[in-house]
Amino acid sequence: MTSSKISSDRVIKPEVDIPKRGMPVTIITGFLGSGKTTLLNHILQNQQDLKVAVLVNEFGDINIDSQLLVSIDENMMELSNGCICCTINDGLVDAVYSVLERGDRIDYMIVETTGVADPLPIALTFLGTELQHLTRLDSILTVVDAEAFSSDHFDSEAAFAQIMYGDIIILNKTDLVSEEKLQELETYVNGVKTKARILRSHLGVVPLPLILDINIDQSAIAPSPKSDHQHHDHEHIHDEHCGHNHDDHHHHSDHLENDGFISISFQSDHAFDLDKFQNFLDKKLPINVFRAKGILRFATIDNRYVFQLSGKRYELKVDDRAKPIDTQLVIIGRNLQRDELIAQLNDCLV
Repeated sequence: MTSSKISSDRVIKPEVDIPKRGMPVTIITGFLGSGKTTLLNHILQNQQDLKVAVLVNEFGDINIDSQLLVSIDENMMELSNGCICCTINDGLVDAVYSVLERGDRIDYMIVETTGVADPLPIALTFLGTELQHLTRLDSILTVVDAEAFSSDHFDSEAAFAQIMYGDIIILNKTDLVSEEKLQELETYVNGVKTKARILRSHLGVVPLPLILDINIDQSAIAPSPKSDHQHHDHEHIHDEHCGHNHDDHHHHSDHLENDGFISISFQSDHAFDLDKFQNFLDKKLPINVFRAKGILRFATIDNRYVFQLSGKRYELKVDDRAKPIDTQLVIIGRNLQRDELIAQLNDCLV
């Protein structure tokens, strides 16, 4: 695993298009399975002629629903709605520059964090590096799974920070809980962050004028030029968005360990037996698995499937992208027995 340092060799270049200076940036954060990608898809499908640049840790983590058109290079994809998606492989600052230095028009930038990321170091990267002269941090949106959320929020410091530093808290999956539960959540959120802006959503649908280009004052979290902890915070964010070697089954683990989470990756050129995999999900999957996602193939079935698990719920959707791919699955949870889970998944193969 490699990570870029904040002391980037880049300088503010004259050829960076002046209209792009001050580009608004929205950070979307939220715990594992809260619905960040669903919200992001809602924005991309309703952006009303805005050309949006999306920065994500790994492109495979976001479901763009077959909208990909052209691969510009290994880290940049152009989407059918005119937006682009850039993977954060060599550090957040470099990823932002790769967008700013493009010749075409970019109106807006969205950064989607991992489910266990503290958004503060990400915000400080925009407020305390040379990016403060080129971009404008508009807001931090925190997506909350209204059904799975509890007051201890999985004992996660990152999950607490996501609410503490969120400018707008979006209570998602409201169709799965009662009005009483929603009011309890709003009371809790207001206790963590006084006068928090709270929105309710189903499938990540919220009015875009309420979440984009709202120009919230970020001076309260902006670092002072002589801040002793500023350099540490900036290095932290580059560790969060380190470059990933996709052959490394432990590539998520470093930034999960602070909260006690581990990530287990599984890949095979064989297909699953559907009945065996169903039995694995129903009877063998540990209760302390919080999130899983993957692209799955099943024997005797022509289609591939996008698999998503959040808490106790999971779903399979047909993956009709014309891209050859092996069976791939990532599982995130606490106190998981890696070897045992890998062996159980191997037993599901044909």
